Amino acid sequence: MTHEHDDHDHEHGSELSEMQLRVRALETVLAEKGYIDQAALDAIVEAYETKVGPHTGARVVAKAWSDPAFKEALLADASKAVASFGLLNRVGDHLIAVENTPKRHNMIVCTLCSCYPWEVLGLPPVWYKSAPYRSRAVSDPRGVLADFGVKLPAGTDIRVWDSTAETRFIVLPMRPAGTDGWSEERLAMLVTRNSMIGTGLPKDPKEAA
Repeated sequence: MTHEHDDHDHEHGSELSEMQLRVRALETVLAEKGYIDQAALDAIVEAYETKVGPHTGARVVAKAWSDPAFKEALLADASKAVASFGLLNRVGDHLIAVENTPKRHNMIVCTLCSCYPWEVLGLPPVWYKSAPYRSRAVSDPRGVLADFGVKLPAGTDIRVWDSTAETRFIVLPMRPAGTDGWSEERLAMLVTRNSMIGTGLPKDPKEAA
């Protein structure tokens, strides 16, 4: 299966991803038929891209890395913890944070459709909705991780979490070594969307610098 990297959409300037092309085509049809207000739709999309997106989740992770009390609160009740960032979950949604450790790696999938924690990760990537990812993440998670370039120690247990319309997940990745004394803002720059889905790891501090 084809995987979309975090910087793919920006790699060639104005090139549109497959998802963007499909969304714009659908928007055009719906707008022409009078089903949607284009201005209202644009405002919603902009909110998820600029106000609610992976950068928001990155702030949550960075705070958990640097604030033990917040980390404890996040793992106990993620919905309540992220509310302190001004994020409002849709009615009925419950967000759960799962922590990566040296012995366990967590990965998120939605086997039935494409339920996704929009409030902290923004718009879902194209591959997250694909049938190959949804099936192989369950049957061969280590193989999927290898496709994404993630190689874990042989003894690492991989746990796959299946999202639903009521329950969403966010992965709390391990804090990279060599970041002692870093500010939350600087730490957040190491957190990628894929690391919060579990199909990636945080950026290497040396490369980020």
